[in-house]
Formats: sequence, C-alpha cells, structure tokens
Amino acid sequence: MSHVIEHRPENNRFEILVDGQVAAYAEYTEHGGIRDFDHTVTEPAFRGQGLAGALVRAALDTTRAEGLRIRTSCSYVDAYVVKHPEYQDLVA
Repeated sequence: MSHVIEHRPENNRFEILVDGQVAAYAEYTEHGGIRDFDHTVTEPAFRGQGLAGALVRAALDTTRAEGLRIRTSCSYVDAYVVKHPEYQDLVA
C-alpha cells in the first residue's frame, strides 16, 4: 500500500491518498497566523492502519515549516499533540 500526503490549501485541508484514493483528511481554518485543525476524518475502509497519525504529523510539520501556530479544535489532533509533546510549542 503506497500513500501520498498532500496539502490542499484551496480546500483548507491535508489529505492522505492510498493508491490515488482519499483515505483520510484533516480540515482547518486559518486566521492571524493560527491554523485551527477542526475536523479529521478517516474513511471506514482505511481505519486502523495509522494513516490519520501520519497525516496529522505531516500537517503539523508543514504548519511549523510555514511559521504558523495551531489550535486543536479537533479531538483527534488534540490527542495527537498531547501524545507527541514535540508539537506542544505549536499550540497558540
């Protein structure tokens, strides 16, 4: 199974594609240098494979590289940041 993670700023979301199909996505809104991750979805056929974690890690790394901070309105992203303290510095 090959996957690709893409940032789709025109849709305010990050997507992970498996064999060309969207398997999961993390949506956000952005205001004043803060990217608020408010919704993460993994399609049922792709759950339990660690894809959401890989997606959120890439989204947070990209956000850091862009010099933005985060808000974690999405419970999955919030739990991910709690579990991975290396991202605590991004929280606005």
